[in-house]
Amino acid sequence: MRIDIITVLPELLESPLGHSIMQRAKDKGLLEVHLHNLRDYGIGKHKQVDDYQYGGGAGMVMMCEPLANCIEDLFAERQYDHCIYMTPDGQTLKQGMVNQLSLNENLLIICGHYKGIDERIREKYVSLEISIGDYVLSGGELAAAVLVDAIGRLIPGVLNDETSALFDSHQDNLLAPPVYTRPSDFQGMQVPDILLSGNDAKIEEWRFEQAVERTRQRRPDMLEEGE
Repeated sequence: MRIDIITVLPELLESPLGHSIMQRAKDKGLLEVHLHNLRDYGIGKHKQVDDYQYGGGAGMVMMCEPLANCIEDLFAERQYDHCIYMTPDGQTLKQGMVNQLSLNENLLIICGHYKGIDERIREKYVSLEISIGDYVLSGGELAAAVLVDAIGRLIPGVLNDETSALFDSHQDNLLAPPVYTRPSDFQGMQVPDILLSGNDAKIEEWRFEQAVERTRQRRPDMLEEGE
């Protein structure tokens, strides 16, 4: 999979995507992430990428020309399955969406900044708008890092145990069950006997029951969505 990201602050993405699972995915040749500095397409001597918004009001807006020129250059090189804009008013990112996006080959992500991007860019180029939650960040870079991490770990071969992702929270509209490791006795708190029994069928049954109960207690809305 290849993911291209348009940003005014590429350095914000270098660290989150340069370590741990994402770096291993890139080292294995399973994931390519290319950062494109929008200021390379800026206008004039100062490489301007933003301007005042029409109608007045606080905050600057990312201009059409730099974004359009960058997008057109990338479109000329390859066909993208989606051109994604990270924005607080997009669809809320959920595991089902991540699962679908992980099946794509080429994704282009636009990171907003300031008050966002000119609406005409959204209308002409963007095919999917995504929010990572009902709050506002300073820019779309951290949101893009979240999206890339969520997608990248699902690519076959990225995780050492590919079945691990199948049992994460939010798969099948359930939270993950509690997990334990050694020692079996920690300050008098015992690991549930069923997990030490060696009975795989009973263990899976217990885990499912625990997942349902945890979801019912913490996120009952997820159970309603799954009905």
